[in-house]
Amino acid sequence: MVYGTIAVAGFLLGGVYSTWKTNRGFAVVLGVLAVLAVGGAVAWAL
Repeated sequence: MVYGTIAVAGFLLGGVYSTWKTNRGFAVVLGVLAVLAVGGAVAWAL
């Protein structure tokens, strides 16, 4: 489950990278979701 959550965070970070120039608001939302996914993975691992 931890690896899947980290994979989702990586997918979200890729979305941030690809949308940053065209739609910064959406990129910020994706970035926040990526941070939450990483936090959830760390919490799940502990």
